[in-house]
Amino acid sequence: MTNVSDTIKAVLFDKDGTLFDFRGTWDVWAAGFLPKLSGGDADVLNELAQALSFDLQAQAFLPNSLVIAGSNREISRVIAKVLKRKDFDVVEQELAASAAKAPLAPAVELAPFLQGLKDAGYKLGVMTNDAHSVAQAHLGNAGVSDLFDFVCGSDSGFGAKPDPEPLLAFCAHVHVDPFHTVMLGDSTHDLQAARAAGMAGVGVLTGVARAPDLAPLADAVLNDIGELPAWLKRASVRG
Repeated sequence: MTNVSDTIKAVLFDKDGTLFDFRGTWDVWAAGFLPKLSGGDADVLNELAQALSFDLQAQAFLPNSLVIAGSNREISRVIAKVLKRKDFDVVEQELAASAAKAPLAPAVELAPFLQGLKDAGYKLGVMTNDAHSVAQAHLGNAGVSDLFDFVCGSDSGFGAKPDPEPLLAFCAHVHVDPFHTVMLGDSTHDLQAARAAGMAGVGVLTGVARAPDLAPLADAVLNDIGELPAWLKRASVRG
């Protein structure tokens, strides 16, 4: 077995549910955004909630919600259909503008955590199925945008997870082979993309998916990204 700390050179993070706790961020955001989007119409609110699998009583997304791993474009299309709006591009822009202002709940204290990885020599990136502009806004608001070598959204030109292309774009950008890269994420989309790209995949439990959902596709499942440094020290590269 080869020690991971000797072979992993780059770390790619998902954003929502990974860098930021999903429920602490997006459940709170949706509870405020969907009523505004409905224009105060209870029937429209119920339709939006049903289409996006958001439990209005619990004020929480259900595990099967498109919002968990879907792209900004996919979510916008669902919203536009419910609202019977044909100005799809405007809906997408409105969604991105609102999402950029979402209340952020970092999974760990991000700045010292990421700085520690940088100081250890790792190349760092973010690949999210959210819009690139939203990713930049969130990282900027969290004060960590300058710690990443690469930030990619589903609209950055490389596709969206579970397609491996955006992950491979990160590897090309930082000049690190996929075999020497690990992807961290809270959804099966993240781990499927990692496998397809030929890199290690580590699941985290700060999203909606539980360990049994992630374990079949993951090299490891951690409680949160704060456990990554210890995993890098003790784990072995797959096979």
